[in-house]
Amino acid sequence: MPSAEPATLSARERAILLDVARRSIAHGLDHGTPLRVDPADYPEPLRAERAAFVTLLRDGELRGCIGHLEACQALVMDVAENAFAAAFRDPRFPPLSRQESARLEVHLSVLSPPEPMTFSCEADLLAQIRPGIDGLILREGSARGTFLPSVWESLPQPQDFLNHLKRKAGLPAGHWSDRIRVERYTTESFGD
Repeated sequence: MPSAEPATLSARERAILLDVARRSIAHGLDHGTPLRVDPADYPEPLRAERAAFVTLLRDGELRGCIGHLEACQALVMDVAENAFAAAFRDPRFPPLSRQESARLEVHLSVLSPPEPMTFSCEADLLAQIRPGIDGLILREGSARGTFLPSVWESLPQPQDFLNHLKRKAGLPAGHWSDRIRVERYTTESFGD
């Protein structure tokens, strides 16, 4: 189980982060760069080093998703940078247009620190995975992939979740070796 879970953000802090994400996207449309934020201007929980993903949806369909798996800066800065990157730098999509921005939904996932999992085989790993709760990071050599806990909505069976994650990491779905490493994390997710 993840230890030392950070405190849950308040409704006000969540609203501030969503506003920062939207303002960063608007700044990107106007200036081509992310919004610069000074963490000192924000409440203490938003100044803490935390990792976040920003997911953008247009008409209910994925339009961009970028984030960090490990904390590297203040949460408010991470959200500003990842919102810009999700809108303009996700390689799966062209840069966001001004017309699209009016129909954009913004969702944020603030991650707990990743925790290594210990398992003896694939069946042991599958027995430990908590559907709907765990996000997973899978690594083997240079292969690496992650699924946020929200992916459980479309892949509710642990075996399917794991097989798709292996493919995302560049491995065959049926692949298994004793070199596979898995970490789990949870998220606090919210959106507008």
